[in-house]
Amino acid sequence: MSEITTIGLDLAKNVFQVHGADSSGRALLRRKLRRHQVLAFFTTLPPCTVAVEACGSAHFWGRELAKLGHDVRLIPPAYVKPFVKRQKNDAADAEAICEAALRPTMRFVPLKSEETQGAAMLFRVRELLIRQRTQGINALRGHLAEFGQIVPQGAANAARLIAIVEDPDSGLPGPATATLQVLVVALAHLEIEIGKLDAEIARQAKENEVARRLMTVPGIGPLIATALAVLAPPPETFRKARDFAAWLGLTPRQHSTGGKQRLGATTRMGERSLRRLLILGANSVIIKRHVHAAAQPGTWLGGMLMRKPRMLVRVALANKMARIVWALMTRGGVYQSPAAAA
Repeated sequence: MSEITTIGLDLAKNVFQVHGADSSGRALLRRKLRRHQVLAFFTTLPPCTVAVEACGSAHFWGRELAKLGHDVRLIPPAYVKPFVKRQKNDAADAEAICEAALRPTMRFVPLKSEETQGAAMLFRVRELLIRQRTQGINALRGHLAEFGQIVPQGAANAARLIAIVEDPDSGLPGPATATLQVLVVALAHLEIEIGKLDAEIARQAKENEVARRLMTVPGIGPLIATALAVLAPPPETFRKARDFAAWLGLTPRQHSTGGKQRLGATTRMGERSLRRLLILGANSVIIKRHVHAAAQPGTWLGGMLMRKPRMLVRVALANKMARIVWALMTRGGVYQSPAAAA
């Protein structure tokens, strides 16, 4: 046991698999553990490196094992998969995790605190409620279309849908009106809850010093700024701004060979919530480009809008915003708009 330096731990709901190896990678331990046995088992071990896949409950177990003196390292599942030999099972997964952790160039996921995970849940719940609201609006539109009531798409037209249901002269059958009222009530409740979450996000944006500085960037408001401050890893995790943009999935996919560079579409890897928010923020700058100094003729964005398709410009601007965000989070200060070319 004293020679074990690295342990691969395959997490599960009830049955966990442990694979221990020495510094050369030679297997010294293979064991199954029930959930209640995990902490007791690691208490008996001397401090060592414990590698875990970055999956559900990984941060909880990482914090608990770190309290016992172990060096916990979370590995993205995509980086573990190449080390799985032949058949996939819990023992093979634990061995692959252990072997991946021994690689000197392996990348790891920063361990999140309870406070960070709790703050991130605010955005996850808000996204869920917005999806449910969209489903409710689409269902209401579809049902009303069956009776010849056609309303344009979009959440902005939800009030028109509700007005049709509540109008006694709309011509809807009685049973249909009673049923659609259920959707109307559900939508009203969702609007109230989303409003509460938006108010909490606005409050956090005012109190968070990093979020206040990020809001000086055109296209970044309280929602995006707070999400970046909470969901993004520490800026020192990335060597440069491009690495942060690549983590968000805003850089082109490479398929280069023989010294010839071939770039494809954006990779869409990393934190999809932040990527989507940055693209929406970039879109807001493009829509209101007449009021943004960074989009005036003679600027980089102004030239891009004249030469490139609108969607391509959105992603390119989101990429640039991500690099600016990394620079502000790393070096401090606020955003200063570049001067337009003469």
